[in-house]
Amino acid sequence: EVQLVESGGGLVQAGGSLRLSCAASGFTSDDYAIGWFRQAPGKEREGIACISSSDGSTYYADSSVKGRFTISINNAKNTVYLQMNSLKPEDTAVYYCAAEWVGGEFSLDYGAEDHMQSLSEYDNWGQGTQVTVSS
Repeated sequence: EVQLVESGGGLVQAGGSLRLSCAASGFTSDDYAIGWFRQAPGKEREGIACISSSDGSTYYADSSVKGRFTISINNAKNTVYLQMNSLKPEDTAVYYCAAEWVGGEFSLDYGAEDHMQSLSEYDNWGQGTQVTVSS
C-alpha cells in the first residue's frame, strides 16, 4: 500500500518561499503519477500540479501558480517536491499529495488532465501540511 507524508509547510510572509516534500513508501515500480493539491478554509480541494515518475514530465492544473510553483521528483528518495516562490495570501491552505499507479511508462505530455482527475479521487489522503501566507 502506498503511503504519503507531506511536510515543509509553515508561516511565511507574502513574497516568500517554501518547499514542500511528499515522501512516498510502498511504490512497486517507477510508473506513478504524483500530484499536489490544496484546500483552503471553506473551499473544496483543488489540484495544483502533477509529475510522472517515469520521465519527470509535469502538468500544472492551476494557472495561478504557473511561474511561481515548481513540482519535481527525486526517484532515489521516492520524494516529490513543490517549490513555492512569490507566495501570496491566497496560497494559504492545507497542502496534500496523492499518487496514482499507472502501470507502465507514461508521459504527462498526453492525458495529463485525466491523470489529475484520477489523482483527485485518491482515497488515502494524509494530514497534509499547513501553509499560511501573511500579507
